Amino acid sequence: MRLLRTFLKVRTAVNSGQFLRGLHQKSGETELLKQLRSKLKATGPITVADYMRDVLTNPAAGYYMHKDVFGTQGDFITSPEISQMFGELLGVWCVNEWMLGGSPRSMQVVELGPGRGTLAQDMLRVFQQFPMMQGVVSLHLVEVSPKMAAMQEERLTGVIKEDNRDNAASGGDAVYKKRKTKAGVPMSWYSDIHDVPQGFSCYIAHEFLDALPVHKFQRTPQGWREVLVDVDDGEGPHHLRFVLSPSPTAASKGFIQAGEKRDHLEVCPQAGVLVQHLADRIAEHGGAALLADYGHDGTKTDTLRGFRNHQLHEVLQEPGSADLTADVDFSYLRHMCACKEKVVTYGPITQREFLENMGIELRLQVLQRNVDESQRKDLLSGYDMLTNPDKMGDRFKFFSITRQRAPPKGSRTPTEPAGFYTLEFQ
Repeated sequence: MRLLRTFLKVRTAVNSGQFLRGLHQKSGETELLKQLRSKLKATGPITVADYMRDVLTNPAAGYYMHKDVFGTQGDFITSPEISQMFGELLGVWCVNEWMLGGSPRSMQVVELGPGRGTLAQDMLRVFQQFPMMQGVVSLHLVEVSPKMAAMQEERLTGVIKEDNRDNAASGGDAVYKKRKTKAGVPMSWYSDIHDVPQGFSCYIAHEFLDALPVHKFQRTPQGWREVLVDVDDGEGPHHLRFVLSPSPTAASKGFIQAGEKRDHLEVCPQAGVLVQHLADRIAEHGGAALLADYGHDGTKTDTLRGFRNHQLHEVLQEPGSADLTADVDFSYLRHMCACKEKVVTYGPITQREFLENMGIELRLQVLQRNVDESQRKDLLSGYDMLTNPDKMGDRFKFFSITRQRAPPKGSRTPTEPAGFYTLEFQ
């Protein structure tokens, strides 16, 4: 989840998908561009979703696959990297959901897109503070990037094996790596959420959904048309360009809801399928999901953009060299969950509201008791970055999926998940 893009908001329409215009020569070439150009010349234009998927996760040249993209030396900074308080409060959230779920004998903590493993590390530290959680938790990481999986392993175990994938996984095993954390918590890595075992689980997706591929559509006098990516051999600034489909596509027929008022639209069907899958798991086995991302509630239009070295980067420029991201449409996720029985959704609410409801101010006070002046300034700076409405506080949203539940008879215990209602801290 990316720090700079919480401050930079694109205000112009993005029919072309370009934010910065070259004036003279075309942008540079990359290995992925060569592959894409050959593919486009052979088969014709591709969807924006296919383009995003290739740019981010192409096995040979995808952005996420072979380097560290996080932190000050990467292309963005995420909330867990800013302050330990963020991950600690998400750990408390998981403990609360485990207790509301009847304190089962085991709980899977499933993180999608775990980054460097910082968030998981902070949550695990919280679990160690609750004696009743000992031997209950197992960690399950959904990660497609070998480079990121190696970083997660090193952070969480303190060591790293030369072979990033276990021999046992080479035969198509769903689990491609198994380890134990420094504290002895078992953890496993998977390439796909569908491979994670069923069971009571807390699912955490922090800045995961924004990187899932989106289809882009534009309303025309002839009806909805899909935005596609094609080769540009003309005078354009890049080797690729955006074009409109000449006729309706399967995606434009299937993904646009009746009554849509916007003239430009981004739809992420993969996110819709994901939340439905999580809803099914939660309905059958219990648990909850917490999704945190920057996004909107069905109000925005063109949000697809690129980031490189903490700066905006054109979407079609030097594919594979920059992150691509699109704001999450939480109204679409809510719509996709509406047909699922036994589950209910909450949010989106702002990150500021969620963290304040979880008690971040109290946690800040506790942490300041035994620190020096430099550490105190770091804590205050992190708190401000996470909660300030002009920084990350109102730009990022939280959304939750839980089982339908009613409080015990005569109890005033809220049925909402923690963070989605105001707590009174003594």
